[in-house]
Amino acid sequence: MGSYEGDVTIGMLDTGIWPESASFRDEGFGPPPAKWKGICQTENNFTCNNKIIGARFYDTDNLADPLHDTKSPRDTLGHGSHTASTAAGRAVENASYYGIASGVARGGVPNARLAVYKVCWGGGCSPADILAAFDDAIADGVDILSISLGSEMPAAYNKEPVAIGSFHAMKNGILTSCSAGNKGPYRRQISNYAPWALTVAASTIDRSFVTKVVLGNGQTILGTSLNNFHLDGTSFPLVYSGDAANITSAMSPDMAGICFPGTLSTLKTRGAVVLCNILSDSSGAFSAEAVGLIMASPFDEIAFAFPVPAVVISYDDRLKLIDYIRTTEYPTATILSTETTTDVMAPTVGSFSSRGPNPISPDILKPDVTAPGSNILAAWSPRGLSSVWVFDDRQVDYYIISGTSMSCPHVTGAAAYIKAAHPTWSPAAIKSALMTTATIMDPRKNEDAEFAYGSGHINPVKAVDPGLVFDASEADYVDFLCKQGYNTTHLRMITGDSSVCPSNEPGKAWDLNYPSFGLSLLDGEPVQASYLRTVTNVGSPNSTYHSNITMPPSFAVLVEPPVLTFSEVGEKKSFKVIITGSPIVQVPIISGAIEWTDGNHVVRTPIAVFNNKPYVFAPLDDYPEKKNSHPFQGSTIYHQNGIFDAIKF
Repeated sequence: MGSYEGDVTIGMLDTGIWPESASFRDEGFGPPPAKWKGICQTENNFTCNNKIIGARFYDTDNLADPLHDTKSPRDTLGHGSHTASTAAGRAVENASYYGIASGVARGGVPNARLAVYKVCWGGGCSPADILAAFDDAIADGVDILSISLGSEMPAAYNKEPVAIGSFHAMKNGILTSCSAGNKGPYRRQISNYAPWALTVAASTIDRSFVTKVVLGNGQTILGTSLNNFHLDGTSFPLVYSGDAANITSAMSPDMAGICFPGTLSTLKTRGAVVLCNILSDSSGAFSAEAVGLIMASPFDEIAFAFPVPAVVISYDDRLKLIDYIRTTEYPTATILSTETTTDVMAPTVGSFSSRGPNPISPDILKPDVTAPGSNILAAWSPRGLSSVWVFDDRQVDYYIISGTSMSCPHVTGAAAYIKAAHPTWSPAAIKSALMTTATIMDPRKNEDAEFAYGSGHINPVKAVDPGLVFDASEADYVDFLCKQGYNTTHLRMITGDSSVCPSNEPGKAWDLNYPSFGLSLLDGEPVQASYLRTVTNVGSPNSTYHSNITMPPSFAVLVEPPVLTFSEVGEKKSFKVIITGSPIVQVPIISGAIEWTDGNHVVRTPIAVFNNKPYVFAPLDDYPEKKNSHPFQGSTIYHQNGIFDAIKF
């Protein structure tokens, strides 16, 4: 497959790229594909090569930070380099974050080309820039688009720049891979929910990071962080922050417990390991001259980096430490360097990953799939921050961060892998292949089930040969939009052409040829739905697929016909799915699935039945506008991901 990857160009809409990174070297690459029409904007000493074949930057709303941003495609934040190398970075030996997670770093399709569209700055992202970048990427000739940014509020499709841009990309045969957002674990917070785009949740990987706290009594507490500092096993006084309030500045023990700058008495914390009640950026303890920091947080799957020896522990372990401090005359502790271990529970969906249901079209199940998004090591900008503290002046070439921003480019790489194998496949066919071959996730470890992981965890190798695909065209999505209540004016805001709705009669989204089945019901509404689907044979010329249904016994699922027989590749066959059952009340989600098998392939489509809010047609004028500033609003990359703020408070 690698020999064809060089014909595939991935467009990255992000914070730019650091072209000097080893992940983007072009040794062994020939010239760009003949169809490539893009340019390289070389302002401020930026250069392209045969790996990075195009680069543009946009700043219509003057969102660039004059003290930190560079007016060029160069990445000064790190996020864009991280996502680009995850999707298509070259293999780099001995990559690590200060020795943590040392090994080979490489992207999903290391031989693919990259085209960079810098739409995000220290001040956020402009919707106008996002749309302009979509237009340029389409005209330049990209094959797959990756966009690790999302909305803060849901908006109608005709008001949502990613929805509009990805629709235009779809019209031109380009699939857009999007992040689901980092507002989990709350329901109905998902971003990028348009059915023509691919929405990606984030899951854990089987590598985790453990940082140990060793107490003076020999007890060991396990926590999480990216601690590259070495205290050489030396024990230091252990101080609870609530006992070290800065009384002179009128700080109470409760205020000191959060360890914000100025809340702690330096006389009590200098040279000590300080225990804080919540997760912070460590600036308070740093300014109070602590030698180490222990913080409590309910989010234990994310490893953060700090400018001092630090570790994040559970609330239960925090109580154990307080008890040790209260019952010991001279409590002491040390923090060990981080160790890499195996997470036997992986993959599970990250607690931060945004959940469904779809806030605009609830019968379209979102997210579509999940992919690795926790503690991902990838390329970084030396001008980006190396920890959660804004004044940390260290520089790194590779960094470990978490978010659906990290899972999105994993799926981008998988989509490019399929595109290399099947260059004529439509965006919907590639998306279908990834969804129907996804590895089934364990709902016992993910209580939100399909609202957390969609069809499951991507399996790129299987997706290259899915057997059957659920294809869809622009006309199918136009029909979907019309049934969603869009009039011709609203419709043309999305399509950009002269499309018209054949009827103004609203309807459900059940007949959109989607590789999943969502059934959104009001409390007590009868369970009765009918779906029409069409599959295209992309497997063996002569094959017969038998359907197998999995559903709780309180529901009846009928598939007509139950057997599909094909005589040639490209042949299409349609079937109907009818779901009936007793009314449900206050049910978050009921899961099922239909599998089509021919002995070689398994084509799986999930079913989700759930109670939801009253159905609202998207284009209502009073629906909230999207505030589409890339969630890059804080001072560190974790604030920019939207994760750190949510965890801290």
